[in-house]
Amino acid sequence: MSVPDDLVGRFRALWNEIAPVGRDGRTGGYLRYALTEPELHLRAWFRDQAGRRDMPVTDDGNGNLFAWWGDSEAGDAVLTGSHFDSVPHGGAYDGPLGIVSAFLAVDALRAAGVAPVRPLVVAAFVEEEGARFGVPCLGSRLLTGELALERAAGLRDAAGVSFAEALGARPAGARPELLGRFSAFVELHVEQGRALVETGAPVAVASAIWPHGRWRFDFLGEGNHAGTTRMADRHDPMLTYAFTVLAANKEARLRGAHATMGRVTVEPNATNAIPSRVTGWLDARAAEPETLAGLVAAVHGKAVERAHRDGTEVTLAEESATPLVAFDGGLADRLARLLDAPVLPTGAGHDAGVLAGHLPTAMLFVRNPTGISHSPSEWATDADCAAGVRALARVLQELACA
Repeated sequence: MSVPDDLVGRFRALWNEIAPVGRDGRTGGYLRYALTEPELHLRAWFRDQAGRRDMPVTDDGNGNLFAWWGDSEAGDAVLTGSHFDSVPHGGAYDGPLGIVSAFLAVDALRAAGVAPVRPLVVAAFVEEEGARFGVPCLGSRLLTGELALERAAGLRDAAGVSFAEALGARPAGARPELLGRFSAFVELHVEQGRALVETGAPVAVASAIWPHGRWRFDFLGEGNHAGTTRMADRHDPMLTYAFTVLAANKEARLRGAHATMGRVTVEPNATNAIPSRVTGWLDARAAEPETLAGLVAAVHGKAVERAHRDGTEVTLAEESATPLVAFDGGLADRLARLLDAPVLPTGAGHDAGVLAGHLPTAMLFVRNPTGISHSPSEWATDADCAAGVRALARVLQELACA
């Protein structure tokens, strides 16, 4: 297949259409929370791009959008795409790169005179990051039935708005008849690390996603006056929380795992008041399930020990957990040979990780020179993004057009 020579320019032109949407002028990061104005703007852009390509768009009732090149009622369809939403002040490429690249791959196939023999579908999944409603990969979990409908409908954001209210209707939940029409899913994503910089390759194929999850720690103490309460009389949950943050870092390093407590809320959150309650969220990941379970248990144990010393209480609740995801080995090997690309594992979660439990799934990574993600410093060159489009177009030709 001959891909147009001006693909770098085509990528930049299409990328420029979405680059300003939701960008914070102060930090340079993006505030594209699911079903808020910036993300809704991008969803409208998705429909417009699909319309320009005569690709009808369907909605699964959970907020996930699908643009069809071919019969939307047919089976054996090949799915690609990603998500629009971001973490707070996140980077530009995490998610949207996979959608922009998918539309450009469709363009490349058409320019080469290649047509699918089975439907080719571009997807935009809702709430992948979990930054608004707290559950990552919410849309794909609903589609596949991995998240209970009642729980999803009742999820609320920081302002108290439920997911159902934001969606405008009660979510549909599992759609086995729709899921059954897909024969494979390939998600292109910016790399969230520096492995491709070290290998010198612009594109890689994913092998697996580490087990990972989010756990909420609630630390309860006694609110009191910061200026009049003797140090010996304090029951300060912030001390227990701070110790737990350090314990998570230490326990992760000891196990070769990853752990971060990057989100915290404090009550009453006053400078001159000892907190009565601190809630912190642990993000933990490891190469093996046993390592992850041991890490979380160790952090919890350390928190309980410290709470006893501080005269506070601590409770732990699992909010989401994803097991080890090994992508379809035959498909990954096939694509690695097709592209002559390295094969890499990742510690980051994706919609592909959810769908991998239901249909053959693969991921492509595009080189990130900074190695930084979930930050304004996340980046990829236009040339490498174009290389990603070429790789995705070859993969889609292999899967949908042969």
